[in-house]
Amino acid sequence: MNINDGNLKNRDTETIGQDSMNQQTEKTKTKSVRRRHEKIQHLVQARGFVTIDDLAQEFGVTPQTIRRDINTLSEGGQIHRYHGGAGSGSSIENVAYTERKILCQIEKQRIAQTVAENIPDNVSLFINIGTTTEEIAKALISHRGLRVITNNLNVASILSGNPNFEIIIAGGLVRPRDCGIIGPLTIDFIQQFRVDYGIIGISGIDEDGTLLDFDYREVRASRAIIDNSRKVFLATDHTKFGRNAMVRLGGIDEIDALFTDRQPPSALSEVMNAADVQLFVP
Repeated sequence: MNINDGNLKNRDTETIGQDSMNQQTEKTKTKSVRRRHEKIQHLVQARGFVTIDDLAQEFGVTPQTIRRDINTLSEGGQIHRYHGGAGSGSSIENVAYTERKILCQIEKQRIAQTVAENIPDNVSLFINIGTTTEEIAKALISHRGLRVITNNLNVASILSGNPNFEIIIAGGLVRPRDCGIIGPLTIDFIQQFRVDYGIIGISGIDEDGTLLDFDYREVRASRAIIDNSRKVFLATDHTKFGRNAMVRLGGIDEIDALFTDRQPPSALSEVMNAADVQLFVP
């Protein structure tokens, strides 16, 4: 046998071996990605909404990798892509209250502190249902002389820790999952007042500025707060930008100021600028 022929055979064997290793590596990568996609779907289904940062930390990969995963799953219809994360895509059911309490908690605390810094002492307030508004209640606890009307039992409980406050609770049906108070009695009660500041949360903000939520009864109470407040502050974290929900509350142009943790999408920013809505990003 020619020595060169032997060398060629050795090289062919090495090439085949390398190709086999490359194929095996590629299969391993594909399997790993598939498993991660399945786990992302399970997390989204369990929590309703998951942020990119949370997923990146969960799987030990970069945010860019998670964005690609979300895009792939969204194109396949398995999940719904939102600004800053992924959700189940449901427009009729919100994320469970226990999950919402811990979702973006640090961001909500920063938002709450900024809202509190813009509320003077000795004023009247409406505060509605929501985990962000509950954080605002905590941030307001050191104020003086506040008179607060709320349809949120959690807010009332928090603020009752300051004996210098007067807390008024709206009547109506108590929603067990989050201690929110809703229904016709709630609306009638709110409409008896005219306050200095209305502080509301929201479940979703469309790019055209439409404010969206899931429960029409909660929306009607929030609508009454907007209509009976001299100034309206909307407090929401960035995961609500572009998020879908079924019930329309109103438009961003009815809000005096938006308090959030990140810059809104450009389309929403344009709407806010046109409506002269102030933006506060701590």
